[in-house]
Amino acid sequence: MDLKQRIARWMEDHRGLIVVLVVLPLSLIFDALIQLRLWIIRKFISAPEKHDERVRTIQSQVLRWNKHPKAERKLMCTARPNWQSLSTTFFRKDLCHKISIPLYDILELRESHMTIRVEPMVSVGQATAFLVPRGYTLAVCLEVAEATLGGLAMGVGMTTYSHKIGLYQEGIVAYEVVLADGSLVKATKDNEYSDLYYTLPWSHGTLGFLVELELKIIKIKPHLKLEYIPVKGQKQYCDMMRDLSGALDKNRPTPDYLEATVYNREEAVIMVGNFADVPDTEQHKVFQDIVLPMTQLEDQIDKNEELFDIYPILIYPCRIYDHGPHRGQLRPPRREQMVPGADYGMFNDLGVYGVPRVVKEKKRFDAVDAMRKMERFTEEVGGYPFLYADTFMTRQEFEKMFDLMAYDQVRRKYNAEGAFPHLHDKIKPEIDVVEVGKQYMDPL
Repeated sequence: MDLKQRIARWMEDHRGLIVVLVVLPLSLIFDALIQLRLWIIRKFISAPEKHDERVRTIQSQVLRWNKHPKAERKLMCTARPNWQSLSTTFFRKDLCHKISIPLYDILELRESHMTIRVEPMVSVGQATAFLVPRGYTLAVCLEVAEATLGGLAMGVGMTTYSHKIGLYQEGIVAYEVVLADGSLVKATKDNEYSDLYYTLPWSHGTLGFLVELELKIIKIKPHLKLEYIPVKGQKQYCDMMRDLSGALDKNRPTPDYLEATVYNREEAVIMVGNFADVPDTEQHKVFQDIVLPMTQLEDQIDKNEELFDIYPILIYPCRIYDHGPHRGQLRPPRREQMVPGADYGMFNDLGVYGVPRVVKEKKRFDAVDAMRKMERFTEEVGGYPFLYADTFMTRQEFEKMFDLMAYDQVRRKYNAEGAFPHLHDKIKPEIDVVEVGKQYMDPL
């Protein structure tokens, strides 16, 4: 084996080490240089008001090409280097007549039309950074920040929102293109260039030079709630994807984003994303562990169905002893709750975890109101919520449910006041859930 083969074999055997010590650092440096280049362009070269002038320059390049004798004309292509492309194929641009397309600007946000006008070299990352702070994003927004909007328009794109919109091309309202004769045309689905509009996607720059796009945008909310659903069984996860995507019923409410990762033939995780006004709070789910008397077990189950309609629920029994008055935060069980002949009552944990049915059905759900009703029911029957779960009671309501006489005495005795927060302050939500609930229930 010669030296070249030995080096190749060594590199193959130690490819992990090479990736960590060489490839990753070089990739980081390369990415930094690209970002610096884009920053310089946007900072010192960017000038949206000069868009028309730049387009005329491109037209001039094409017109000069037209003046060459036909026998001497090379095929035209963009001057963008192959290494800047995300494609794995490399066209021989060195054999072509290269046309410079220095178009990197966002031109106009048209909120009344729910569109944005951009030049073709604007990247997904650049458009996202511009739109998201304003409450929008591209209708079809790929997760590849380096991809250019023009490149996607001439090629193809699909994303986790495509079950609502379609391919990238369905989010394009208009193309402006410099044709081979140097003329500038605007193609829409309804004008005289509609044939061009429908053939530019997947054309990969073989019909003309793209100089402007008008793209659809959508409104977004500040947060995106992701749900991961493990599914076993090929039929089960395939059926779920068909159902969630609306493939079986066009009128089915669908999530904002949808995708699945299949780990093997029989196991997959389906990822569902929905826009949210606030981070994953009490507005979307229920997490309740409540201590309730088993004498009213049927009432507990009925109340869960009335307020949340979540199944399955968890129930397991637990003794609550009568230690006498003011011997801790729990009051003694009521007389009718005591086990005959015993010094305890039999209570149970009611565990309600998950998303209420109305939320799954995309209907309005006043979470705060439902939780408050459950708290009132709990207080009425002499129960207690576990304090690591959602608790919305006011200080007055809290002190009515729990016996805090001994607690307050101990705080004073051991100098806890002024040194540690009060129990209610410690367990109450960090946000004003009532106000959040009002905002959430306001009409859109």
